Amino acid sequence: MGIVAGLDSSPDFTRIVVCDSDTGAVLRQGYAPHPLESPEGGGRPADVDPQAWLLSLGEAAGGGLLEGVQAIGVSAQANSVVPLDAQGNTVRPALVGGDKRSQVAAADLIDALGGREAWAQAVGSVPQTGQPVTKLRWLARSEPEAAARTAVLLQAHDWLVWQLLGRPVRRTTDRGGASGTGYWSAATGGYRPDLVELALGHQAILPEVIGPADAAGTTPEGLLISAGTGETQAAAFGLGIGLGDAVVSLGASGSVMAVHTEPLVDQSGMITALADATGMHLPVVTTLNAVRALRGTAELLGMPDLESLSELAMKSTPGAHGLVLLPYLEGERTPNLPHTAGTLAGLRRESMRPEHLARAAFEGMLCGLADALDVLRGRGVDVRRVFLLGAAAELPAVQAAAPALFGTQVVVPQPADYAAIGSARQAAWALGVSQGTLDPRTPPVWQGAVAQVLEPGAELAVGQAVRQQYVSVREQTHPGAL
Repeated sequence: MGIVAGLDSSPDFTRIVVCDSDTGAVLRQGYAPHPLESPEGGGRPADVDPQAWLLSLGEAAGGGLLEGVQAIGVSAQANSVVPLDAQGNTVRPALVGGDKRSQVAAADLIDALGGREAWAQAVGSVPQTGQPVTKLRWLARSEPEAAARTAVLLQAHDWLVWQLLGRPVRRTTDRGGASGTGYWSAATGGYRPDLVELALGHQAILPEVIGPADAAGTTPEGLLISAGTGETQAAAFGLGIGLGDAVVSLGASGSVMAVHTEPLVDQSGMITALADATGMHLPVVTTLNAVRALRGTAELLGMPDLESLSELAMKSTPGAHGLVLLPYLEGERTPNLPHTAGTLAGLRRESMRPEHLARAAFEGMLCGLADALDVLRGRGVDVRRVFLLGAAAELPAVQAAAPALFGTQVVVPQPADYAAIGSARQAAWALGVSQGTLDPRTPPVWQGAVAQVLEPGAELAVGQAVRQQYVSVREQTHPGAL
């Protein structure tokens, strides 16, 4: 079929991979950071001029990287809103990331619709600080003039696709991106314009939701642009996960997602009912505490890095001599305990050693993520293997404990630009459908991620005993929280 490209515009940079459309083999790669100004105090800006994304895109594609490419797929950071006026100009910088400014707005919206269950039934998720719907409420309350001028709402990947196509009248998105907005329902496959009005104060034009294998359009040069999708959905597609697979992502916070045949409505707000990039569903459960619990423990023990903490933990044994860490250092979302703190239980004279605390930190983090996996399993999601992502997935202490604590095979893929690869795979699908060589219901089969496969084996019974020890402490400390 030819050559395709996948472009991932993350919060910090643009990555581009150029792939063989038949096999998925990566032929060329490009990278460029976004030219962003850090706010005072560091961190990521909550407001970004979208032109920064275009500038880094142009830089990443330099040197003839896209020569011979026939189709491009685009993924970009989730939880972004690009408000446009009636002429298509940005009203203000894009609102991006898990924006803490909109915490009050999230609570306002939950009350305005009649509670968490009403939101879960409406769109499959309860408003959170990062979601576009919540950002719209913040905009209406904090910058009413900008809100009044907002006529069109796009997300980051929608805006980039629209720009690549030369800003046509038609604006598009995909199910995956739309499902994270808080005003589109994966269950019905339709927008809830009333929720846009509830948040923004008036109606706005929303992009057309097109199918997973549809093309958003063709550039004047004849380059096909696929539907695009959110970064999470693109990474799942790039990994090639399917039914029976879950992905556990180890960042400062953690997330667990799995492919499922139907949307899951969850009034507790623990499950966010996303759609995926293939026509299926991608329920996600988030924990606020993952690697941050390891970093905190490393600092407490005077360890210079997580590798040293892992080495120390390996000197202990499963169960950490009875030490149990509930790693709720920032409060917690799964279980829903926003104002709680962490708990260290099981202190005895013989357990008060650095290596046992190190082991308890790793086990506590993984047991917290196992709780999130169980939320999905409890709703009928089949989990036969777990893909473990993030730099911490390479740590020996994580790999030693994860299969037995999760109770399943664990796959640790080699680090790669999976969101960009997923975007390229989507481009190959749209190209194949346009040429009549691929079925719109069946994506191209690409070579799987190169990965290390870990089995629970003989450690399964021990791991489940450690897990039960954790659950007992959680139930004693926070009865009925899950």
